[in-house]
Amino acid sequence: MLKNKTQEQQISTSVLVIGTGGSGLRAAIELAELGVDVLAVGKRPRHDAHTSLAAGGINAALATMDEEDSWQQHAADTIKESYHLADPQTVEIVAKGAEQGIADLERYGMGFAREDDGRISQRFFGAHTFRRTAFAGDYTGLEIQRSLVKRSEQLEIAILDTVYITDILTEGNTVFGAYGFDVNDGRRYLIHADAVILAAGGHNRIWRRTSSRRDENTGDSFRLAVEAGARLRDPELVQFHPSGIIEPENAAGTLISEAARGEGGILRNALGERFMERYDPERMELSTRDRVALAAYTEIQEGRGTENGGVWLDLSHLPREVILQRLPRVYQTMMEVQMLDVTREPIEIAPTAHYSMGGVWVRPEDHSTDVAGLYAIGEASSGLHGANRLGGNSLIELLVFGRIVGQAAANYSANLQAHTRSAEVVAKARGEVDRLLAADGTENVRALQRAIRDMMTEYAGVVRTEAGLTAGLKQLEEIEARMANVGIHPDIAGFQDLAHAYDLKSSVLSARATLEAALERRETRGCHNRSDYPEMDPDMQVNLVWSPTDGVTREEIAPVPEDISSLIREVSTEGKLVE
Repeated sequence: MLKNKTQEQQISTSVLVIGTGGSGLRAAIELAELGVDVLAVGKRPRHDAHTSLAAGGINAALATMDEEDSWQQHAADTIKESYHLADPQTVEIVAKGAEQGIADLERYGMGFAREDDGRISQRFFGAHTFRRTAFAGDYTGLEIQRSLVKRSEQLEIAILDTVYITDILTEGNTVFGAYGFDVNDGRRYLIHADAVILAAGGHNRIWRRTSSRRDENTGDSFRLAVEAGARLRDPELVQFHPSGIIEPENAAGTLISEAARGEGGILRNALGERFMERYDPERMELSTRDRVALAAYTEIQEGRGTENGGVWLDLSHLPREVILQRLPRVYQTMMEVQMLDVTREPIEIAPTAHYSMGGVWVRPEDHSTDVAGLYAIGEASSGLHGANRLGGNSLIELLVFGRIVGQAAANYSANLQAHTRSAEVVAKARGEVDRLLAADGTENVRALQRAIRDMMTEYAGVVRTEAGLTAGLKQLEEIEARMANVGIHPDIAGFQDLAHAYDLKSSVLSARATLEAALERRETRGCHNRSDYPEMDPDMQVNLVWSPTDGVTREEIAPVPEDISSLIREVSTEGKLVE
């Protein structure tokens, strides 16, 4: 097995896509439909990408249910709930392009839930003015992923399912490819490419309770981009989903879809109180994710939580047929993991790290980065969500910008005058893999990953303080020192240990960026709760941009156009619980 570690395969392509979830596949499909040579690589099988876990739905102002809806109102809702940290141009592009994104999915064969007359059904999600969330049961992401995989197969797109990218290769601040290895047999890959699209997710796996599985969203996109010369924006803005299950341990953090609250689920504490009356009496359970997560966290911290440190989400008052028809995955998941019948019993839940709302710094019009030829999309990127992501916006974002970035990368490749490579840069990437494979220290990479998750949970969770964040940075330094003594042990099961070592490097960089930006954001805004700075500070209505050389700098946000700003208002919840 180990003899294969020195084998290296060279591949050349016009555009390399790193990540085979929804955003990566959508970009690859666009490139293939344009006739551009494209290769997509992922460290986990394309059928099992993180996108497949998305449950509730996908947003577009189709006006199939509420004819007064518009893309401008969608944009206004998005900016308002971002706490005015979203980039207005990015928001406008997504809201305008959403209808095309839905049409693309229909073209690929996506099966949406429909009304009796054939219209696409749309339901309310928290903080949306109108019904604009299209869906397929409560497994929308899975259906989207299946549709994208099917289309990629029709186009015969080259996809490598088990390749871990360790480095994006650059020369003169310009991309020329990437380096990686196969996680099963250790075969090396040197991939030459005109352009690289980074679609490898976010960093929410660096918290202990998370909706991500153990080998995804470890901050790979952040590290790859930063080491290539790009920057991060708003890494401290992490959405904690209100409803992750607590038990069993191996399933902790698994999400109960927001659709459960959208269909009329009620939140209660251990005393049986419907506690959202204290935190958002108007919107109740249909309040935004950040407010519901903070409410649940507060109930637990103040001693009104369950014995396991959670709260109850109760669906048992809903008609059984409604649950089985509109929340089938919730029903099935709880039966599988706990043998719990949600039509009869409440679900024990707690806030769980769910979504990286910040990410790689990109330009709004084409998601290009500071590095020529490098693009970032999906959860790897930033600009749309600000300090609170509306449910359903992430799935439409990856479709809109997957298409746009595919076109931008194709255009960049077609107009590239020269393609300069560097043998020295390749040798450095190759040498780092060699070094790690030879590492025979006593520190276990998985134990160090766990130390990061414990530290981030304690000091950078739902509520943060100056003292806690400072303590977290001190602990992080200790973890970084221990990393010098790791041992890597490839075995007959493959090269997962080597992959975990790179995951660890990504987690450390992502944790540092998050902690340093969270320290700088001395206010409470959306998902970012500073108990030592409980008020929102108008002077902090800025994006925080991070790099290892410059630390945290502030970036002004463009003004919101009048046709959108005039529509920003509080969202009524009248009648929405009965939808």
